Amino acid sequence: MHTARMGPAAMPSPQRRRHKEALSLAKRRPLGLESAREEVGRRRLFGSPSSLPAQSPRSSCSVAGALLAGKPLPRLTVRPYLHPALPPHVPPGSDRATWWNPVLGSLVLNPESTTYQLCDLKTDPAMATPSAAFEALMNGVTSWDVPEDAIPCELLLIGEASFPVMVNDMGQVLIAASSYGRGRLVVVSHEDYLVEAQLTPFLLNAVGWLCSSPGAPIGVHPSLAPLAKILEGSGLEAKIEPEVKDSLGVYCIDAYNETMTEKLVKFMKRGGGLLIGGQAWDWANQGDDERVLFTFPGNLVTSVAGVYFTDNKGDTSFFKVSKKMPKIPVLVSCEDDLSEDREELLHGISELDISNSDCFPSQLLVHGALAFPLGLDSYHGCVIAAARYGRGRVVVTGHKVLFTVGKLGPFLLNAVRWLDGGRRGKIVVQTELRTLSSLLAVGGIDTSIEPHLTSDASVYCFEPVSDVGVKELQEFVAEGGGLFVGAQAWWWAFKNPGVSPLARFPGNLLLNPFGISITSQSLNPGPFRTPKAGIRTYHFRSTLAEFQVIMGRKRGNVEKGWLAKLGPDGAAFLQIPAEEIPAYMSVHRLLRKLLSRYRLPVATRENPVINDCCRGAMLSLATGLAHSGSDLSLLVPEIEDMYSSPYLRPSETPITVEVNCNNPGTRYCWMSTGLYIPGRQIIEVSLPEAAASADLKVQIGCHTDDLTRASKLFRGPLVINRCCLDKPTKSITCLWGGLLYIIVPQSSKLGSVPVTVKGAVHAPYYKLGETSQEEWKRRIQEHPGPWGELATDNIILTVPTANLRTLENPEPLLRLWDEVMQAVARLGAEPFPLRLPQRIVADVQISVGWMHAGYPIMCHLESVQELINEKLIRTKGLWGPVHELGRNQQRQEWEFPPHTTEATCNLWCVYVHETVLGIPRGRANIALWPPVREKRVRIYLGKGPNVKNWNAWTALETYLQLQEAFGWEPFIRLFTEYRNQTNLPTDNVDKMNLWVKMFSHQVQKNLAPFFEAWAWPIQKEVATSLAYLPEWKENIMKLYLLTQMPH
Repeated sequence: MHTARMGPAAMPSPQRRRHKEALSLAKRRPLGLESAREEVGRRRLFGSPSSLPAQSPRSSCSVAGALLAGKPLPRLTVRPYLHPALPPHVPPGSDRATWWNPVLGSLVLNPESTTYQLCDLKTDPAMATPSAAFEALMNGVTSWDVPEDAIPCELLLIGEASFPVMVNDMGQVLIAASSYGRGRLVVVSHEDYLVEAQLTPFLLNAVGWLCSSPGAPIGVHPSLAPLAKILEGSGLEAKIEPEVKDSLGVYCIDAYNETMTEKLVKFMKRGGGLLIGGQAWDWANQGDDERVLFTFPGNLVTSVAGVYFTDNKGDTSFFKVSKKMPKIPVLVSCEDDLSEDREELLHGISELDISNSDCFPSQLLVHGALAFPLGLDSYHGCVIAAARYGRGRVVVTGHKVLFTVGKLGPFLLNAVRWLDGGRRGKIVVQTELRTLSSLLAVGGIDTSIEPHLTSDASVYCFEPVSDVGVKELQEFVAEGGGLFVGAQAWWWAFKNPGVSPLARFPGNLLLNPFGISITSQSLNPGPFRTPKAGIRTYHFRSTLAEFQVIMGRKRGNVEKGWLAKLGPDGAAFLQIPAEEIPAYMSVHRLLRKLLSRYRLPVATRENPVINDCCRGAMLSLATGLAHSGSDLSLLVPEIEDMYSSPYLRPSETPITVEVNCNNPGTRYCWMSTGLYIPGRQIIEVSLPEAAASADLKVQIGCHTDDLTRASKLFRGPLVINRCCLDKPTKSITCLWGGLLYIIVPQSSKLGSVPVTVKGAVHAPYYKLGETSQEEWKRRIQEHPGPWGELATDNIILTVPTANLRTLENPEPLLRLWDEVMQAVARLGAEPFPLRLPQRIVADVQISVGWMHAGYPIMCHLESVQELINEKLIRTKGLWGPVHELGRNQQRQEWEFPPHTTEATCNLWCVYVHETVLGIPRGRANIALWPPVREKRVRIYLGKGPNVKNWNAWTALETYLQLQEAFGWEPFIRLFTEYRNQTNLPTDNVDKMNLWVKMFSHQVQKNLAPFFEAWAWPIQKEVATSLAYLPEWKENIMKLYLLTQMPH
């Protein structure tokens, strides 16, 4: 603990005089006055000449001397010496078995002989981790006795290598360490700390940790001459060196030197250790509105390793020596904000419009202290962001297509110029992005098209597609380069289920340290607002800091929508691998502490949780913590619910089930296990060694809808957990509970795999043709899982067990469902039985609509009877579920979005109701009652036929008129033909004309006039090519046009 010193007025006159000298020098210190600083430091260390301590005997430090000389170390006895000013190598009263040698290793105590032997921890891989490094730096340090008259500055830490060493009670970092290239760095927030005798234990540890190899000399810049005496007094050989040299192992210097920036960075990168100290608040006061973070001399060196001196004064009133690494503060506010960078990037730009880009960009997570958003949607979703990192700069877009959007031209020019930083250097554009080169050329920026980054590049524009060269690119930015990145991660996430793109997507391996990550969430193309001066903009870190304040004080307020965004952003951030990365672990520790203080909300339909409040944010953050492996016992619910009642205690013995891991499909599929995992526990899944390398994944829960944009929550916004089964036994956290699935990759031929689960209960499961009625009755009575499944080879229905208990015999129901699925497959020209079954899952709340398509199809609990009541299906029909099954049948080759999105899927509804259920179309849905249909057509024609108004039911009418004239067979043959064709057009006009041609050929009639009556954009060459076919005399649109009242 820091020992308080007397104030200046109470000091004896010699101390008061030295105090005044120090303050005077601090106020008027220009960068060249090393001699004055050296003199004050010498006085603080040694006092007047008469009070200088006797030099310690050189023999008492023979171990350190031998190490520095690179000589072999014999076993010998070392007597720890005591001295009032200089600490011994082994501190008196130390209860440690090991004392860190300040040069190169560890002197391990033999308690029987009181002798020491060298344990070279430089060869120990653990020493490369921040936690091990922190222990080494703090070994034997029992207090922070810093000079009271030296006012430090707060340090800002970013990136993945930096970590705090000394943090005051206000959370300010005053000493930090990091690594860069092959070297290491220790930064102290005032140069006087480096010449303070009371900090000798730490200084020796620092020099020892920084030293790269046995015998490597220590160099000390003349500005820190007293430090050389401290080191020499402890038996270490240190030389005054005005310049850093490659032969040195460690170099010590203050943070004001402006002439050795490049040399110091290269020294570290090659493996040297750098000990540097200074403070920037006084330097900032003397400058002409300088930007401290980017112009202070010390920052030009330390920032490459993620450590910055700020212009914030550090508080020195209270310290404690931490036993474990302190947290990095969530937010460090300083006068040197990023508004100038944002203004330069957005100069002349009021919005970022990508409406016609024909792409869905990924949402960016902006989490770095020096990262900032540039384009936001109404939900604060970010499409473009920028960051400072080291001496360089980064701009990221959520899709590479944005490099080609003409409307973004002014922004692209601004971005490249900002990335160049006024150097007028070489702009390199990746070969695959040559269109960007053309856009930049229009703005007068010359570029060089290259396959890779070149050594002379100032700016590199590219799409990251692999993890090759990530370190080189990060160093390129740290040392001053500009990186312009465009990439989306949602397709990668779709192809890699169970693997977080925040952890494994190649772009994020590069970008995470910069404070910008690309998520799997897509954004709708449209205009994005840009941040405006004077108006607060959402940022993950600032919102998290406000959330921390509100949770602590139970009061406070943030901008609308920020807490609703914080939850999913926090859950995404927690997916970034955090082990031994202090910048990420600090957030984990903060959230664990916050959420352990308060009970976790339980969201239900009767008691929903408002999403845009602290309780809503807690639900998402708790999920993220659970998935990151945090202790689930910390997350205690407000009330006992079905997931934590004794009703759902897992089996005491592991349960083994056989899972079919064959997948003949072209995408991954879920394989049911018939097991349910109760909430708030860690389960263990085991499988054979061979299966652990088969790319299998495990999923807990089937309710996959993301509710993060819902205003009210009836359940947690994200309630499934999915991860890789990449080793024979895997532990998986489960917060919310759910049915257990094995996810099998496409084309898998693994066969039956025994899967053993510890922590599960049985759930009701019925498979048509396999489960007997007696077995079913036993299961619904004895299996406690709250959700169950009814399955055939073609459809799987997932509903609450309470509903299944009313079903005595599922066989007739599932045979009917198989007939439905056969009809669905027949119309869609698919083989039957299906290669993979479709899934329909009921949920208390879904993301959109009454039902929605996908894998699985999702519906509300109110629709359960529509799924499992055979009598109801045969009498009332099955329009909603078949509509979604039809949506899953739609193909982009013959879809014309947005016109037919809600139209062609209803062909399956009509077909199933009429061919399977015997319900005519007019009774199956009132919208198809003949008078309603006729009225709809006349309204469409009465307004003047226009394809812009040709949507939904109106669009369906076109297809129904063809079906009623020619039957279903032409559709089936046409869908078959589409499946067999390649190189089909992609734009609506060409696709519509191809449909006209192909359908005309199927029915051997010229249908061009029919589609022209519907205002389809028929191309002249298409109409001409069909003229040889017979006229369709029964064209019903002729009748409508003849009887239509004039417009």
